Amino acid sequence: MIVVTGATGALNGATVEHLLGRVSPHRIGVSVRDPAKAQHFADRGVRVRRGSYEDPAALLDSFEGADQVLLVSSNDFAADQDTLHRTAIAIAVRAGARRILYTSHQNADPSSPFAAAPHHAAAEAALTDSGVAWTSLRNGFYAHSLDWLLGPWQETGVIAAPADGPVSWTDRADAAEAAAVILAANETCDETRNKTGTKTSDQTSDQTSDKAGDQTSDKAGGETGNEAGDDTGDQAGDEAFEGPLTLTASAAVTFDDIAWIASDVTGREVRRIVIGDEEWVAAQIERGTPEGVARVLLGFFQAARRGDFAESDPALAKLLGREPRTVRDLIQDRVAG
Repeated sequence: MIVVTGATGALNGATVEHLLGRVSPHRIGVSVRDPAKAQHFADRGVRVRRGSYEDPAALLDSFEGADQVLLVSSNDFAADQDTLHRTAIAIAVRAGARRILYTSHQNADPSSPFAAAPHHAAAEAALTDSGVAWTSLRNGFYAHSLDWLLGPWQETGVIAAPADGPVSWTDRADAAEAAAVILAANETCDETRNKTGTKTSDQTSDQTSDKAGDQTSDKAGGETGNEAGDDTGDQAGDEAFEGPLTLTASAAVTFDDIAWIASDVTGREVRRIVIGDEEWVAAQIERGTPEGVARVLLGFFQAARRGDFAESDPALAKLLGREPRTVRDLIQDRVAG
C-alpha cells in the first residue's frame, strides 16, 4: 500500500489524484489531520485515516500496512520542523514501510540563507539514518511563488525586487505528478519482483540517484514529447530512485529574464529595477507583510544570488514524458486572468 500524508493540501492532494489514474484505489491510503476534508478520496475507494506528525499514535495507525510512505514536509516555521520530520520518519519505519519518500527542496543545503533548506537537510540526514530505502524529492522553487515575489508588476509595469540569480521555477502540479509516477512505478516494480522472487526495492538501496541520472540525462537531451513519454514508464519502473532526486523545470531564469518574458507576453514594457535588501523588506512591511515573513522571503533572494536554485535537471521531463511548464506559461495564465 502507498500512504500519502498531507493529502488535503495542494501538493500531495494532486499526487493522490494522479495516483488514482495509475494504481487501484484500494492500494492507496491517505493520512490527514481532518478525514472529513478527504471524503472525496474515501468515496473513490481510498483508505482515509486521521494522522498528524504531532500525534505519533494516530500517525502509526494511518501508516498501517504501508509499503511506501510519502511524507509532505512541514511548512510551519513556528513549529519544530526537524522534530516533526524525525517523528514522521521514525513512525514510517515502525509501521514497516520499505521505502519513505519526502517532499524536499532543490539544493537542501544546511548553510543556505533560504529558511527551509536547513530543515530539509536535517530531514534527509534522518532518512539516511533510518535504515530503510528512501527518496528525497528535491522539487524546484514553486513557480506560483512569483505571484508575491514579483510584486504588482501588472499594475505598475515594474518588477522591483532585490538582486537575484537564476532559478529553475517549477510548477507545483508537475512536481505532484512526478511523485505519483515514481510511487506507482515502485508499486509495480515491487509487485513484479515479488512474483518472480527477485529483489525488492528496499534491497537496492545501494544504487544512487546519480546512477539513475546517468541513465536518463543523455537520452533526455534528444527526446521531446511522445518520444520521451514512450520511455518514461519503463525508465521509472526499471529501478527505484535512491536518495536525493532533483525535479525542476528545464531552464533557470532571472528576474531580468522574467521582465523580458512579461514584456513579450503583454506587449508593453515591463522594467526590472533592483532595490536594496532592507529597502525591499521595508516596502513589504508597509504593504502589510509581517517583518518575519518578509525576512524569510528575503532569504530566497540571498540564496538565489548564491546560485542555490540555478540547477536544472532533466529528470522531471523524463518522468512526465513531456516538457515541464515554464515561467512563460505562468505569466500567460496570469495575464489571461
